[in-house]
Amino acid sequence: MLQLSGRHLPDPDARYGPYPQPPLGAGHLRVEYAPRPSAVREARAEVRRQLEGWGLAERGEVADVAELLVGELATNALVHAGSRFRLTLFAAHGVLRCEVADGERRGHGSWTRAGESGRGMFLVDALAQCWGCHRDGPGKTMWFELGTCGADGCGRRRP
Repeated sequence: MLQLSGRHLPDPDARYGPYPQPPLGAGHLRVEYAPRPSAVREARAEVRRQLEGWGLAERGEVADVAELLVGELATNALVHAGSRFRLTLFAAHGVLRCEVADGERRGHGSWTRAGESGRGMFLVDALAQCWGCHRDGPGKTMWFELGTCGADGCGRRRP
């Protein structure tokens, strides 16, 4: 089993079970940001830099979409929680998982309900293979996944 930000994530496909490490585009990154407007730009730049380092920036639109969606989730963290936020990237087995966790000090409710425009979550829903939200103590973590291998069905989980 893979462990991700304290949560267990099942292997997306049994055929990858025998590999101790995925052969390409594998990695893990966790960065914390202070609650300031420049943090969103910094998080987007870090996504681009990291995906380039993992060799995933050349794979279709993965880097563009990941950068856009992380920017939306980071903005939501600043607007709705007003706290530090943590960006976690994890790439393995043809899946890129991006998480943005906040401390939700302000108690402004859930990111999943439409805010002022709701555009961010509509984008996440339209562009990510899957996404979700879970509570982490006083805060919450929003996450999304993208396929990274370019093949049809890459990174998709079976129910």
